[in-house]
Amino acid sequence: MTDENTSESAQFSPGVVAAVLAHMNDDHADDSLLICRVLGGRPDAVAARMTGFDHEAATFDATVLEGVVGVRLAWDRPVRDRGDVRTAVVAMFRAAQERSGTSAP
Repeated sequence: MTDENTSESAQFSPGVVAAVLAHMNDDHADDSLLICRVLGGRPDAVAARMTGFDHEAATFDATVLEGVVGVRLAWDRPVRDRGDVRTAVVAMFRAAQERSGTSAP
């Protein structure tokens, strides 16, 4: 059985993707930037936007001096639904914080 939060196909529904991207880019742009700088190997990034995700990874556009570069980061484990995506993004952010020595406010 599928609903707007789950998909048996290889992709999430467009509504779920749009909602997650809007939330990440409107409310958590600094988190995406830290993720790209630390986990994505782009310490030179000055901005970042989440551009997509699938069951295996998240994708971001990181703005660097030379322009915009794509960053794809695998989840710790495959995500199945919107709740899994949230959990995976939070885990990614916490890993970036830990590796960089920063902490939550």
